[in-house]
Amino acid sequence: MINVQDVRLDPVDRRAWRGDQEITFSRKEFDLVHALAARAGDIVTRDELMRDVWHANFWTSSKTIDVHLGWVRRKLGDDTRRPHLITTIRGKGLRFETQ
Repeated sequence: MINVQDVRLDPVDRRAWRGDQEITFSRKEFDLVHALAARAGDIVTRDELMRDVWHANFWTSSKTIDVHLGWVRRKLGDDTRRPHLITTIRGKGLRFETQ
C-alpha cells in the first residue's frame, strides 16, 4: 500500500481511495497516480512520466499527461485551478505533495 495524505493506493489490486471513498481510475490514470505517489515529495519530470507510464520517448507529445492529470485531479476532488495534492512545478515537472 502507498499512503500519501488521505490517498491510499493498492498497486497489486490497482485500487485507490481518498479517505473512505474508493476511486475508479482507468489503467493510465492509475499508472500516473502510482508513478507520482510512489515518489511523493519528489519532482517527477514529464520525460520520466512519458517513459514510465506511457513507455514513450521524448518525441511523443506530453500533452497527454495534462489531459490525464486533469481527469486524475477531478477524480481525487483536487481543485484543478489550485491543486493541493498533485502540483505542477513550473519548468520541472509534477509532485504529489506529502502534506
